[in-house]
Amino acid sequence: MRILLFTGKGGVGKSTVSAGTAAMSAAHGLRTLVLSTDAAHSLADAFGLSNGRSEGVLGSEPVQVTEHLYVQHVDTQRRFEQSWAEVQGYLLSVLDTIGVDRIAAEELTILPGAEEVFALLELRRMALSGEWDTIVVDCAPTAETLRLLALPEALGWYLERILPVQRKMVKALKPVLTKAAGVPMPGDSVFDALVRLHDELAEVRVLLSGPEASVRIVLTPERVVLAEARRSWTTLSLYGYRVDGVVANRIFPAGGSDDWRAGWVKAQDDVLADVEASFDGLPVWRSSYRPTEPVGVEDLREVAEAAYAGSGRFDPLAVPESAAPFRTETDGATTVVHLALPGLAQWVGREQVQLGRNGADLAITVGAYRRLLTLPAALARMDVSGARVEGGELRVTFSRQTTNTESE
Repeated sequence: MRILLFTGKGGVGKSTVSAGTAAMSAAHGLRTLVLSTDAAHSLADAFGLSNGRSEGVLGSEPVQVTEHLYVQHVDTQRRFEQSWAEVQGYLLSVLDTIGVDRIAAEELTILPGAEEVFALLELRRMALSGEWDTIVVDCAPTAETLRLLALPEALGWYLERILPVQRKMVKALKPVLTKAAGVPMPGDSVFDALVRLHDELAEVRVLLSGPEASVRIVLTPERVVLAEARRSWTTLSLYGYRVDGVVANRIFPAGGSDDWRAGWVKAQDDVLADVEASFDGLPVWRSSYRPTEPVGVEDLREVAEAAYAGSGRFDPLAVPESAAPFRTETDGATTVVHLALPGLAQWVGREQVQLGRNGADLAITVGAYRRLLTLPAALARMDVSGARVEGGELRVTFSRQTTNTESE
């Protein structure tokens, strides 16, 4: 099963490109789902389903729009009620004990980032259903998408390390803590719900970092948009997600005699040359403006087919052939961890890359983004003996600890 996530700066046309790609996939006879995690939910508009949101044409379950093609908007409220009910019930009981108004309490017990979390859980549910050959995800703008994709590992770190300790402590001291704090302590059902959340997010992480999943960046040929797209590539690689290509959208076709249009064509050509250089090694597909707005399955499919027509050897629906962003090489007593960080030489300074270690965790910071990488047991027993940035990668060398007997 192929999973394709589309992201990019707001307003670059992600929904059009993702919907078009899904329509093209369905036209190839592949059972395809296009799923929106963006709160704006533009898919109903893109497919020409008038009043889709108000009349329920698109809802929380996949809706067929043509042969082999289904569309779904993630209903985060429903997923919230299914996955967070136990935890919310406990939190409401605590707030009720201390006299917080019920309506205010319900607002306070909503998990920060809930929409992102439950969008991931819905993607997991659809992927594990076995019903689809292709799942296309119309993601939120870049910043929200990066937060979305960082969540499984970040929450996993907390739930693996902190939660078990808290659970044991509460179980052993529950009567004392309840009396001392004056509020009820969480029961097993609350902790079980958190463990389920951790397990489900771990499955999401495996799905999205696996060989059949990739992220595709959509941009327009503008300097500000290109700068954000470059940073996105680096950050997505930092979190272990494979970027398989770039779609340059809303390009002015050459031709015409007016100076205004000629100026835009020249400016876009200059930026497109930088796009090709910035994403060297990745396919850059180009999508030009059309005479009319593409709305409906056929228009969207035509947009995608025209954009991908010049891809040469790159099949836009195939599993990407590029190496995973994270890999290891072992030579005797030494293991080198390779973490791809494309763009380090061009737009990320080496001084922005920081490395730290705490036990089995390797903390990697690139600019404003940080990843806590839990080391496998084999690496956790080794010492970090070196690190360098080379060839667009962060390479961390681990060496086996030398015992006194071995050193003699």
